[in-house]
Amino acid sequence: MPSSPLDAVHRDLGAKMVPFGGWDMPLSYPGGTIDEHMACRADAVVFDVSHLGTVRVEGAGALADLQAALTNDLAKVEPGRAQYTHLLDESDASVLDDIIVWWIGEGVFDVMPNASNTQRVRDAIGGTDTTSTRAILAVQGPRAKERLAAVFPEAAAVKRFHVGTGVWSGVPCTFAGTGYTGEAGVEIAVPAESAADLWGAVTAAGIVPAGLGARDTLRLEAALPLHGHELGPGITPLQAGLGWVVAWGKETFRGRQALAAELAEGIARRMVGIATAGRRPPRADNRVLIDGQPLGAVTSGNFSPVLGHGIALGFLPPDVEPGTAVTIDVRGSALAGTVVATPFVAKK
Repeated sequence: MPSSPLDAVHRDLGAKMVPFGGWDMPLSYPGGTIDEHMACRADAVVFDVSHLGTVRVEGAGALADLQAALTNDLAKVEPGRAQYTHLLDESDASVLDDIIVWWIGEGVFDVMPNASNTQRVRDAIGGTDTTSTRAILAVQGPRAKERLAAVFPEAAAVKRFHVGTGVWSGVPCTFAGTGYTGEAGVEIAVPAESAADLWGAVTAAGIVPAGLGARDTLRLEAALPLHGHELGPGITPLQAGLGWVVAWGKETFRGRQALAAELAEGIARRMVGIATAGRRPPRADNRVLIDGQPLGAVTSGNFSPVLGHGIALGFLPPDVEPGTAVTIDVRGSALAGTVVATPFVAKK
């Protein structure tokens, strides 16, 4: 099982290590997931997200190749910008992966797939898998850029969904104003051999180490989809409420015909948010009932540290509106819930 260039650092910090996306990664540190979660909401944390893939696509045909494969339109942005996009299954428009593209320079792109989907994405777009050459540190939180400025001013200055390059302690790095927490932040790609040094400098600046457990509860509060849960086989961008990621103005992209057919016919289900009372959370695959009829299922559920009660994402018929009462079947017992607008925790 692959491990991060920061594996020894995590173990020295007493991290609980777990398999994630085929990698051995830190779930949490001794302070626990809730403390890490709240530190991100109040101040700044750093995640090791080196398990995410990086596929370098470059050359004269790089832009055209990505445009033909991915749903969004890179013509909306330019070099020095990042863009969220999808790779679809040609036959049914299922989301094979959701991806961030870092447009580094003219004809140079770093495509960032989810951990277990790197080869699938590379098969579709070509390019070179450079995942093993770098680590990625995600510094997130309302004070992330303030604290990072003392360590790496160039990275701290990057704007939201912009991409830049700079040198830290003699080491060339690439960074983007992206993240997966609902907070402001920066993701930094640093050569693998220098990752531990940069991690040490970042944490010395008062930025708290956080594991993938907190990253998951943070993204759930922000109602950000997770591939394999809210996206994946049988789930299209339209069902997930992510139609804005589809550039219908492009003549072609993988899965366009199947997705256009769904658009014309209308979706059979859509992703919704559900809030429950009390600390007991819904969990993935729990059935969701309305007036006693099973009409859908939870895809992700957990306790919200900020709200103090359970929250969930799931799929229900498209006419179900916020305010609808639901019952969630949690291993044979009923948990009352209400369909609510998302995100669960909105940033001002």
